[in-house]
Amino acid sequence: MRRLVGWFLRGLLITAPLALTIWITWAVIRWVDRLLGLEIPGAGLLVTLVAITGVGALASTFLARGLLAWIEDLVESLPFVRLLYTSTKDLLGAFVGEKRRFTRAVRVALTEDGGVSVLGFVTAETLVELGVEGHVGVYLPQSYNFAGQLMVVPASRVTPLDADSAEVMAFIVSGGVSKTKGLRT
Repeated sequence: MRRLVGWFLRGLLITAPLALTIWITWAVIRWVDRLLGLEIPGAGLLVTLVAITGVGALASTFLARGLLAWIEDLVESLPFVRLLYTSTKDLLGAFVGEKRRFTRAVRVALTEDGGVSVLGFVTAETLVELGVEGHVGVYLPQSYNFAGQLMVVPASRVTPLDADSAEVMAFIVSGGVSKTKGLRT
């Protein structure tokens, strides 16, 4: 009986994440299809991908930059909308685009001897403009969450990691259970 339960739990660990991923993906595709009024399953996803790519291509042209700047100024003049828009834009920009911010993975020592530490990403090399000399801004993503904490720490407590930033992010977000090629300090 114990072996049977073990097999069931192992099977659950394999099938549950896969089934959940497939179900959520299918639900999103169907939602986009219904939103656009399309009868062909998946056509909405294709239309969305083409539209996003088209906006990206248009945004690269000289004429569209002026229009996009005007729209952005308009959006940023609305109090609540500005907060939502700039937060989303900055968060996405931190991961993709020309101004990626999560490129310097670090270990931050929480104790003098470095026995306890956390992993994060340097987002501000200096905080002199805030009157905090010798400190850096470090973003600490939370596990199993789309949130995090910004810490102001002495630069002396920050050690760069010799690891891929995307791999470190996956390690943190997974609560340390994702496989890595090694986090070397």
